Amino acid sequence: MESVVALFPDPAQARQALSALQARGFERERLGFALADVVAENDIAQATGVSPEAGAPGGSGTVIKGTLYGTVIGILVMLPVWGLLLAIPETRIYSNGALMAMLLVTIGTAGMGLLFGALAGSDHGDHVKLLRRMGVPAAQAERFGQGIKNGQTLVIARDPDGSRADEALSIMRRSGAVRLEDVQGGGKLQSERDGQNGH
Repeated sequence: MESVVALFPDPAQARQALSALQARGFERERLGFALADVVAENDIAQATGVSPEAGAPGGSGTVIKGTLYGTVIGILVMLPVWGLLLAIPETRIYSNGALMAMLLVTIGTAGMGLLFGALAGSDHGDHVKLLRRMGVPAAQAERFGQGIKNGQTLVIARDPDGSRADEALSIMRRSGAVRLEDVQGGGKLQSERDGQNGH
């Protein structure tokens, strides 16, 4: 299956592209879209009958990252206190207690990081991972993901046998898909076919 992926600067253009694709016989079950604005997402879904694309879950990487961040925060918060108690002769007697407190705070913040990482890891918001699974190269998937974060709307058309991919790309371009190369700069974007430059 080949996927045609495009970014649109305005949700209305994405809605127009989805409607145009359906008018040309593309089944709505093979179409999808994603954007950060929940209200606009609901409007597009109601107007076109196309379901929003849920990104892939973050997975175990977010759990590990959350735990590491929590550990580092715990150490950074308590290390100066322990160092200060060690540095002042009158308070050295309390340094062992401060060391124990640092250990407990670090364990606590690591646990909180693990918890929040687990919650984030179950969230279906990773559109970069979703695009990578569809075969989009990493650099392009990252740009598409950045485009969604910058307020653009992603539209996906899946073509089972690849025979209508060029037609889907043409429809998206006519509807206002813009240049991918400029996503990070916030300029115009260009639609891309599944790992291929759209030129």
